[in-house]
Amino acid sequence: MKTWKLVSGILSIILFVFVSFQSCAAGIGNTLAENGESSGSAGIIVAMMLLAGGIVSVATRKSEGKGGNIALIVLFGLGTLIGFSMAGSYTDLNIWAGWCLINAVLALIDIFKNK
Repeated sequence: MKTWKLVSGILSIILFVFVSFQSCAAGIGNTLAENGESSGSAGIIVAMMLLAGGIVSVATRKSEGKGGNIALIVLFGLGTLIGFSMAGSYTDLNIWAGWCLINAVLALIDIFKNK
């Protein structure tokens, strides 16, 4: 699981850049369309969860305790919940929320695997 944490952490940090730019564009689109959606703001929150989760994942990859995995579950779980619930017209947010869900589930598996 050390390799998974390193790879997923690096990918999450890189995806932060793409998600934040897309979210800014979606927020501008929501504002110009005056449709009352907040999917752009939700995307920024998901991007922040990706960045924080990626940093925690890389930093705790060699950790033997459960604290790093619990932090990953909370961070990526919040990204999943916010992403899926507030996607609206920004449908790419479902993809990024799915990536958060995969990371949260693998962190949960890692907790039970290392008992």
